[in-house]
Amino acid sequence: MNYRRLGKTDLEISEISLGTWQVGGKWGSGFDDAKADDILNTAIDEGVNFIDTADVYENGMSETAVGRVVRSRSERIYVATKCGRQINPHINENYTPEVLTKYVEDSLKRTGLDTLDLVQLHCPPTDVYYRPEIFETFERLKEQGKVRNLGVSVEKVEEAIKAMQYPNVSTVQIIFNLFRQRPSELFFEEAKKHDVGIIARVPLASGLLTGKFDKSTSFDKEDHRNFNRNGEAFDQGETFSGVDYEQGLKAVEELKKLFPDMENLAPIALQWILQFEEISCIIPGASKKDHLLSNTSVYKLPALTDEKIQQMNAIYKKYIKPQVHQRW
Repeated sequence: MNYRRLGKTDLEISEISLGTWQVGGKWGSGFDDAKADDILNTAIDEGVNFIDTADVYENGMSETAVGRVVRSRSERIYVATKCGRQINPHINENYTPEVLTKYVEDSLKRTGLDTLDLVQLHCPPTDVYYRPEIFETFERLKEQGKVRNLGVSVEKVEEAIKAMQYPNVSTVQIIFNLFRQRPSELFFEEAKKHDVGIIARVPLASGLLTGKFDKSTSFDKEDHRNFNRNGEAFDQGETFSGVDYEQGLKAVEELKKLFPDMENLAPIALQWILQFEEISCIIPGASKKDHLLSNTSVYKLPALTDEKIQQMNAIYKKYIKPQVHQRW
């Protein structure tokens, strides 16, 4: 495992870390504590020292599992969580310092931790980024020892750039992968100027970039890859990175031609992200241990050549860029 500095924080974190949206089972299939513990412990065994969760993942069960495993280990494991998505209706007016403070305190109880290493606003409405009192709330939480660092998880590049204007924002979590390349333009440059850590989420485009899906693949009725392809439940960009599924499959077929010996393209997709020095870490999810081991197998592969990277980018420009590049 290799480690990188997380922006202006004092944390040196594993560049392949772990996202826990579906750590206790596949999306929509319920939560399995034993499975979650197995995945989390395997991640730590593999050198992962940064785990990202959220209070809304499986109604808090993800946070509980993360806290339980972290407290059982001797290694120093950094825990990041997110708050705000519980707000219903999820609108700017319902974001208040009191509500967010309560959410942080609830996360502390569920994890059993004294301090949360990183708390991130969880894709709030755009207007929230223009309210200094929301960001000042986390200064008080830091003074109370409940929070060590503040970050944001965003949908759009514009939101990320606005958030970085607040000095206490240490990290930005953003969708970034081969099929979502816009952040590597202005945003990466601005993040470097502000010494803000970049956490790359949805790195495999909801599994599309593994190369394991085809037109006949079916998803559970409670799986967002089934019900949110057009943004019916939340931002469309969260599902397959906003890429039309059929079009994405065409692009993946071209990728397979570039890497004919790779049955699983996931490590290649992660390698592509790691070429960017601005990235602090990637947080692929895992619904079973094999997925976790696939993610960390990136270190067993030869480095991507400049020619391969150019060919991968050419596929993006032909099949994906016209659809999604300016949307997020």
